Amino acid sequence: MSVEILDGRTVQSFVEDEGAFNDSVDGRFAALDADHDGLLSYPEMAREIMSLRVLEKHFGIDEAGAVGPDELAKLYRGLFARFDRDGNGAVDRQEFRAEMKEVMLAVANGLGFMPVQMVVEEGSFLKVAVDRELRHLSLFKN
Repeated sequence: MSVEILDGRTVQSFVEDEGAFNDSVDGRFAALDADHDGLLSYPEMAREIMSLRVLEKHFGIDEAGAVGPDELAKLYRGLFARFDRDGNGAVDRQEFRAEMKEVMLAVANGLGFMPVQMVVEEGSFLKVAVDRELRHLSLFKN
């Protein structure tokens, strides 16, 4: 983890750089695709999103047992369904890219134009966005 300064434009610029964005998203897709069939099943994605405790950490769902395990599983299934846009039970690379693009643009919108300091995980899309911006800035200085 590292502390970085970023704003919505940092994230938006990363998403608009189709090559850099797709390379990063495709790398995450490949890492999740345990059986290397070019599709993400619910169990493949669930391992990742449940290990990150996305719903519990970011939406306060785990506070005081607010939601039981069955309800939590249902919420994670709903999150998977957002990625599975055609409803066929698997997420292909294009669906994964499209949903990650929406997610990242929502993050950019939420950050707005004022720079904020935040802790980001190494290898996360936000860290990749910051590193990309720093590389571009160093090119302009030289």
